[in-house]
Amino acid sequence: MSSNIRISVLHQAIEPPIINGVLKPMKPGGYQDSGADIAYALQTLPNIKILTPGPSPDPSSSSGWTFPDTPSGILSALQSGATHIWANTILFSSHPLQTMSEFDEYQDHVRVIGQPPNLVQLYDDKEYVNNLLRSKGFTLPQSWTLTSSPSLNLNKKLQELDLPYPIVGKPIRGRGSSGVKLCYTLSELTTHITSLFKDSSTIMLEQYLSGEECTVTVMPPSSLHEDYWALPIVTRFNHDKGIAPYNGVVAVTANSRVVSQEEMGKDERYGEVVKECVDVARLLRVTAPIRVDVRRFGKGKGEKFALFDANMKPNMTGPGRPGRENQASLTGMAAEAIGWDYSRLLREMLSSACTLRQLRDIRPLSK
Repeated sequence: MSSNIRISVLHQAIEPPIINGVLKPMKPGGYQDSGADIAYALQTLPNIKILTPGPSPDPSSSSGWTFPDTPSGILSALQSGATHIWANTILFSSHPLQTMSEFDEYQDHVRVIGQPPNLVQLYDDKEYVNNLLRSKGFTLPQSWTLTSSPSLNLNKKLQELDLPYPIVGKPIRGRGSSGVKLCYTLSELTTHITSLFKDSSTIMLEQYLSGEECTVTVMPPSSLHEDYWALPIVTRFNHDKGIAPYNGVVAVTANSRVVSQEEMGKDERYGEVVKECVDVARLLRVTAPIRVDVRRFGKGKGEKFALFDANMKPNMTGPGRPGRENQASLTGMAAEAIGWDYSRLLREMLSSACTLRQLRDIRPLSK
């Protein structure tokens, strides 16, 4: 790795556009918390300089460590001398990183840690990804989509679908577990869908998988690894009404743990689903880590897993800054199982960076 690395970390300051009538909600704070964690940890690594909007940001604060992902914010990061842009934000096809001609002079030598904006816009659509994966033979739960319209008689439509209760209702373009609810009755489902329709014209209903939930972080190819590969699988527990709670409410260390090698050896289903998750990342051609959430169809050990969510931007909070000792992420927990601390995980991610031109040129896989 070059000894002259200068990194600017971006946070979300631009609201994503409405895509096919669906708006992905912004994260409060725009990922400045994890951006500050990333910047603070990276500066501890040798031969890396972190560029910030102002001098000497306060380690106990999440502000001051990152640049906004606006045109002027990104240009400021580039003009500060960044060799690398860490895109800790939500990307989409019209994002300035993809579209701004002012960045053209930088695109062949500045490298980016993040996903291709054109891929993210498409793959953030859960219906699209599910249909794509299903068409390629991956294991998924049953799902249905509903689109709001003046002529829609929601109660009648739901009765016609003859859905298996309980059933999960969730946004097409969601963020974490926001808007995800397990509904036990027609009345409860109708109320939840009506609420979801306020922010999204299309929503998804999904077969409830009652068994063990796990998550698999898949790492992209890098200067250290020729192909996609997975960190150890993490199992989730202590669900809230059938759904794993958002990490901002319950720390993942309180409801998650790494599956041991002994457990892996006793149940081949773990190995099967890890392979599926790696194949998902390879199919989608991602350029940064993704986290695939999976769950068994039934409660017993040995039950088959299904893939139910591919997260293009896994949570990347981590310990290091004062007061952040319990801020491990699911990806960080998996990395710790192979002996990596938070800084070592970030260094691996840094080694997968590609040039801005390469990122811009990547196009989605057609079905």
